[in-house]
Amino acid sequence: MVNVFFRLPSIAALLLVCAACGQSDLSNLEDDSAAKPVPGIMVEGQKIKVVGSSTVAPFSRTVAERFGATTAFSTPIVESTGTGGGFKAFCGGVGPAQPSIANASRPLKSSERDLCVQNGVTEISEIPLGYDGIVVANSKAGVDFDITKRELYLALAKDIPDGQGGFKPNPYMMWNEVNPSLPAKPIMVLGPPPTSGTRDAFVELGMELGALEVPELAALKKTDEDAFKARSHTVRTDDKWVDFGENDSAIVQSLMKSPDAIGVLGFSFLEQNGDRVKGGKLGGVEPTFENITSGQYGLARVMYFYVKDQNVPLVPGLAEFVEESVSDRAAGMDGYLIEKGLIPLHETELAEAQAAAAKLMSTLPAR
Repeated sequence: MVNVFFRLPSIAALLLVCAACGQSDLSNLEDDSAAKPVPGIMVEGQKIKVVGSSTVAPFSRTVAERFGATTAFSTPIVESTGTGGGFKAFCGGVGPAQPSIANASRPLKSSERDLCVQNGVTEISEIPLGYDGIVVANSKAGVDFDITKRELYLALAKDIPDGQGGFKPNPYMMWNEVNPSLPAKPIMVLGPPPTSGTRDAFVELGMELGALEVPELAALKKTDEDAFKARSHTVRTDDKWVDFGENDSAIVQSLMKSPDAIGVLGFSFLEQNGDRVKGGKLGGVEPTFENITSGQYGLARVMYFYVKDQNVPLVPGLAEFVEESVSDRAAGMDGYLIEKGLIPLHETELAEAQAAAAKLMSTLPAR
């Protein structure tokens, strides 16, 4: 049985954001921030291993750097594998050689939970870190975009209604064919692959909700939920959408070389590269920190990390690292992760995340 300490409302209801990367500023550390190793049951020399979302990874790396520099524990190893790949590795088994944490930009799926259970990973804590927004961005040299979710569906779905009760391969080659108010530019979108949590969130929060604004798709949802999801989630496979790997930084670099292309990426990468790329409006709303935190911007999600509770007594510093990740000094309103682009949890949500971390700490022997 999976033990989930904390679960947030459904992703579609979460209207806030995040993200960022870079080196840590260690100049303002508090003297009492250092943790002490737990003797006895730990496997000495084993480092904390973190896998998963490329969007969450920069935050984990920032915490890991500070954790390694200011405590007696080794610096955790953080690998960017994508959310799906991270869960696959995380669910591979229990023990210090296995990943202890999986970063995720979407919740754990039931099929992934089943894989965990099959491999003996039965005690898992789901802990939210903060919020992130998904943006449609292009080069500063490119045209300005103001697009709706309906237009995203019509431009990017593999098949769209044919007007005669059926579906046809997507015929749109230019943005202004979808809507004359859009730029007269070829449709070319660089996006994350199917293993990415960003891709999952984009199709759920963007294309699926956009499809509901198309009468034929709204009717299909009422009669056949599975068929509706297949139609609204399946991205076109021609050269109008290009799977571009798990690294949003690579998308940013390609946008610089292709001014007519747009990219689907996390808000933090927009913030970190604001001198090179710009975010398009979504239904007239700009992707800004303020619009995301106010709930006005409509492509947003929560970021999580999942902890393998069974590894807490096996991996030195694991509980302490989790505690640091959601501490006020890291993830609070004035925390060092905010400087890296994290959109913080609300006060009560952060308190619940901290309570989940404290519960893990309580399982350790007295120090």
